Amino acid sequence: MPRHPTNSNLTLHFEKRYLGLQIQFDKGPLIREYLDRLHQTIVRSLSEYKRVFAFRFDLHFPSDLNEHNFNFDNQVIDRFVESFKAKIKHNRNMAKGDNKYAHDSLVRYVWTREVGQQGRPHYHFAILLNYDAFCSLGKFEAGRDNMFNRVQDAWASALARHVDDIIGLVHFPKNSCYLLHREDSSSAEEFFYRASYLCKSPTKLFGSGLHGFGSSRR
Repeated sequence: MPRHPTNSNLTLHFEKRYLGLQIQFDKGPLIREYLDRLHQTIVRSLSEYKRVFAFRFDLHFPSDLNEHNFNFDNQVIDRFVESFKAKIKHNRNMAKGDNKYAHDSLVRYVWTREVGQQGRPHYHFAILLNYDAFCSLGKFEAGRDNMFNRVQDAWASALARHVDDIIGLVHFPKNSCYLLHREDSSSAEEFFYRASYLCKSPTKLFGSGLHGFGSSRR
Protein backbone atom coordinates (compact mmCIF):
# COMPACT_ATOMS: atom_id res chain seq x y z
CA MET A 1 0.00 0.00 0.00
CA PRO A 2 1.32 3.49 -0.84
CA ARG A 3 2.51 5.55 2.10
CA HIS A 4 1.55 9.17 2.61
CA PRO A 5 4.25 11.35 0.97
CA THR A 6 4.71 13.57 4.05
CA ASN A 7 3.88 11.08 6.80
CA SER A 8 5.26 7.57 6.33
CA ASN A 9 3.22 6.28 9.28
CA LEU A 10 0.03 6.67 7.24
CA THR A 11 -1.26 4.61 4.32
CA LEU A 12 -3.19 6.06 1.40
CA HIS A 13 -6.40 4.31 0.35
CA PHE A 14 -7.49 4.77 -3.28
CA GLU A 15 -10.20 2.08 -3.53
CA LYS A 16 -13.94 2.75 -3.70
CA ARG A 17 -14.69 0.67 -0.59
CA TYR A 18 -13.14 -0.02 2.79
CA LEU A 19 -13.90 -3.33 4.51
CA GLY A 20 -16.67 -3.68 1.96
CA LEU A 21 -18.23 -0.36 2.96
CA GLN A 22 -18.81 2.58 0.65
CA ILE A 23 -16.62 5.62 1.27
CA GLN A 24 -16.22 9.06 -0.27
CA PHE A 25 -13.33 7.92 -2.43
CA ASP A 26 -13.85 10.87 -4.79
CA LYS A 27 -12.59 13.13 -1.98
CA GLY A 28 -9.45 11.03 -1.71
CA PRO A 29 -7.17 9.52 -1.44
CA LEU A 30 -8.34 8.66 2.05
CA ILE A 31 -6.12 7.55 4.91
CA ARG A 32 -6.47 3.90 5.85
CA GLU A 33 -5.54 4.30 9.52
CA TYR A 34 -8.18 7.02 9.94
CA LEU A 35 -10.83 4.86 8.28
CA ASP A 36 -9.95 2.07 10.67
CA ARG A 37 -10.36 4.28 13.74
CA LEU A 38 -13.66 5.62 12.47
CA HIS A 39 -14.89 2.08 11.88
CA GLN A 40 -13.77 0.99 15.35
CA THR A 41 -15.58 3.92 16.96
CA ILE A 42 -18.85 2.99 15.24
CA VAL A 43 -18.46 -0.71 16.09
CA ARG A 44 -17.76 0.03 19.75
CA SER A 45 -20.78 2.31 19.99
CA LEU A 46 -23.13 -0.28 18.52
CA SER A 47 -21.60 -3.03 20.65
CA GLU A 48 -22.57 -1.10 23.77
CA TYR A 49 -25.83 0.52 22.66
CA LYS A 50 -28.54 -1.05 20.55
CA ARG A 51 -29.29 2.38 19.06
CA VAL A 52 -26.82 5.21 18.56
CA PHE A 53 -27.42 8.90 17.91
CA ALA A 54 -24.62 10.21 15.69
CA PHE A 55 -24.16 13.73 14.35
CA ARG A 56 -21.69 15.83 12.37
CA PHE A 57 -20.54 19.41 12.87
CA ASP A 58 -17.60 21.73 12.16
CA LEU A 59 -15.65 23.99 14.50
CA HIS A 60 -14.02 27.23 13.36
CA PHE A 61 -11.75 29.74 15.06
CA PRO A 62 -12.53 33.42 15.69
CA SER A 63 -11.12 35.74 13.04
CA ASP A 64 -9.05 37.63 15.62
CA LEU A 65 -6.89 34.58 16.35
CA ASN A 66 -3.65 34.60 14.36
CA GLU A 67 -1.37 31.80 13.21
CA HIS A 68 0.64 31.87 16.45
CA ASN A 69 -2.46 30.82 18.39
CA PHE A 70 -2.92 27.78 16.19
CA ASN A 71 0.02 26.02 17.86
CA PHE A 72 -2.38 25.31 20.71
CA ASP A 73 -4.99 23.57 18.58
CA ASN A 74 -4.53 20.20 20.26
CA GLN A 75 -5.08 21.79 23.64
CA VAL A 76 -8.17 23.56 22.35
CA ILE A 77 -9.74 20.37 21.03
CA ASP A 78 -8.95 18.56 24.28
CA ARG A 79 -10.67 21.32 26.21
CA PHE A 80 -13.67 21.11 23.90
CA VAL A 81 -14.02 17.36 24.38
CA GLU A 82 -13.69 17.58 28.17
CA SER A 83 -16.20 20.41 28.37
CA PHE A 84 -18.69 18.53 26.21
CA LYS A 85 -18.25 15.35 28.24
CA ALA A 86 -18.89 17.31 31.44
CA LYS A 87 -22.12 18.69 30.01
CA ILE A 88 -23.30 15.21 29.03
CA LYS A 89 -22.42 13.87 32.48
CA HIS A 90 -24.28 16.74 34.17
CA ASN A 91 -27.35 16.11 32.04
CA ARG A 92 -27.36 12.41 32.88
CA ASN A 93 -26.91 13.12 36.59
CA MET A 94 -29.90 15.46 36.48
CA ALA A 95 -31.94 12.88 34.58
CA LYS A 96 -31.13 10.17 37.12
CA GLY A 97 -32.20 12.54 39.88
CA ASP A 98 -35.66 12.50 38.33
CA ASN A 99 -35.62 8.86 37.24
CA LYS A 100 -33.14 6.35 38.62
CA TYR A 101 -33.64 4.25 35.47
CA ALA A 102 -32.57 7.05 33.10
CA HIS A 103 -30.11 5.86 30.47
CA ASP A 104 -26.46 6.88 30.61
CA SER A 105 -24.15 7.52 27.65
CA LEU A 106 -20.47 7.48 26.92
CA VAL A 107 -19.23 10.14 24.52
CA ARG A 108 -17.52 8.60 21.52
CA TYR A 109 -16.13 10.83 18.82
CA VAL A 110 -13.90 11.26 15.79
CA TRP A 111 -12.33 14.55 14.69
CA THR A 112 -9.97 15.80 12.05
CA ARG A 113 -8.01 19.02 11.72
CA GLU A 114 -7.88 20.58 8.27
CA VAL A 115 -6.35 23.72 6.85
CA GLY A 116 -8.38 25.90 4.48
CA GLN A 117 -7.30 27.89 1.46
CA GLN A 118 -6.21 30.86 3.55
CA GLY A 119 -4.12 28.72 5.87
CA ARG A 120 -6.59 28.80 8.74
CA PRO A 121 -7.31 25.51 10.48
CA HIS A 122 -10.75 24.17 11.37
CA TYR A 123 -12.17 20.91 12.67
CA HIS A 124 -14.64 18.37 11.34
CA PHE A 125 -16.29 16.41 14.14
CA ALA A 126 -18.56 13.40 14.59
CA ILE A 127 -20.06 12.42 17.94
CA LEU A 128 -21.85 9.18 18.82
CA LEU A 129 -24.13 8.82 21.86
CA ASN A 130 -26.65 6.40 23.32
CA TYR A 131 -29.90 7.08 21.45
CA ASP A 132 -31.92 6.12 24.53
CA ALA A 133 -30.29 9.05 26.33
CA PHE A 134 -30.07 11.60 23.48
CA CYS A 135 -31.91 11.56 20.18
CA SER A 136 -31.77 15.04 18.63
CA LEU A 137 -29.89 18.33 18.43
CA GLY A 138 -32.93 20.31 19.47
CA LYS A 139 -33.87 23.76 18.23
CA PHE A 140 -31.03 26.00 17.12
CA GLU A 141 -31.89 28.67 19.68
CA ALA A 142 -29.62 30.05 22.40
CA GLY A 143 -30.44 29.25 26.00
CA ARG A 144 -32.18 25.93 25.44
CA ASP A 145 -31.02 22.83 27.29
CA ASN A 146 -30.26 20.77 24.20
CA MET A 147 -27.42 19.22 22.22
CA PHE A 148 -27.02 22.22 19.92
CA ASN A 149 -26.24 24.48 22.87
CA ARG A 150 -24.02 21.91 24.57
CA VAL A 151 -21.78 21.89 21.51
CA GLN A 152 -21.86 25.70 21.25
CA ASP A 153 -21.11 26.17 24.95
CA ALA A 154 -18.29 23.60 24.90
CA TRP A 155 -16.56 25.34 21.99
CA ALA A 156 -16.93 28.72 23.70
CA SER A 157 -15.44 27.24 26.87
CA ALA A 158 -12.52 25.72 24.92
CA LEU A 159 -11.77 29.11 23.36
CA ALA A 160 -12.26 30.96 26.67
CA ARG A 161 -14.91 33.09 24.99
CA HIS A 162 -18.48 34.02 25.85
CA VAL A 163 -20.94 31.96 23.85
CA ASP A 164 -22.27 35.14 22.22
CA ASP A 165 -18.81 35.74 20.77
CA ILE A 166 -18.64 32.42 18.91
CA ILE A 167 -21.91 32.62 17.01
CA GLY A 168 -21.36 31.20 13.52
CA LEU A 169 -18.21 29.33 14.49
CA VAL A 170 -20.06 26.03 15.03
CA HIS A 171 -21.62 24.74 11.84
CA PHE A 172 -24.02 21.81 11.56
CA PRO A 173 -24.17 20.68 7.91
CA LYS A 174 -27.39 19.68 6.23
CA ASN A 175 -28.75 16.30 7.36
CA SER A 176 -26.16 16.12 10.11
CA CYS A 177 -27.99 13.60 12.34
CA TYR A 178 -28.15 9.80 12.04
CA LEU A 179 -29.83 6.97 13.91
CA LEU A 180 -27.62 3.87 13.91
CA HIS A 181 -29.31 0.59 14.80
CA ARG A 182 -27.43 -2.55 15.77
CA GLU A 183 -29.90 -4.73 13.85
CA ASP A 184 -29.82 -2.57 10.72
CA SER A 185 -26.34 -2.59 9.20
CA SER A 186 -27.38 -0.15 6.49
CA SER A 187 -27.77 2.63 9.08
CA ALA A 188 -24.15 2.27 10.21
CA GLU A 189 -22.98 1.97 6.61
CA GLU A 190 -24.72 5.23 5.73
CA PHE A 191 -23.06 7.08 8.59
CA PHE A 192 -19.67 5.52 7.84
CA TYR A 193 -19.94 6.81 4.29
CA ARG A 194 -20.82 10.31 5.52
CA ALA A 195 -18.08 10.41 8.15
CA SER A 196 -15.44 8.94 5.82
CA TYR A 197 -15.06 12.54 4.62
CA LEU A 198 -13.05 13.12 7.81
CA CYS A 199 -10.51 10.56 6.64
CA LYS A 200 -9.50 12.25 3.38
CA SER A 201 -5.87 13.14 2.84
CA PRO A 202 -6.25 16.47 0.96
CA THR A 203 -6.30 19.58 3.21
CA LYS A 204 -4.47 17.71 5.98
CA LEU A 205 -1.24 19.38 7.05
CA PHE A 206 1.55 17.21 8.43
CA GLY A 207 4.93 18.15 9.85
CA SER A 208 3.68 20.83 12.26
CA GLY A 209 3.86 18.56 15.30
CA LEU A 210 0.07 18.69 15.72
CA HIS A 211 -2.20 15.70 15.42
CA GLY A 212 -4.44 15.85 12.36
CA PHE A 213 -6.90 13.20 13.54
CA GLY A 214 -8.24 11.93 16.84
CA SER A 215 -10.87 9.61 18.26
CA SER A 216 -12.18 8.39 21.59
CA ARG A 217 -10.20 5.55 23.13
CA ARG A 218 -13.07 3.46 24.50
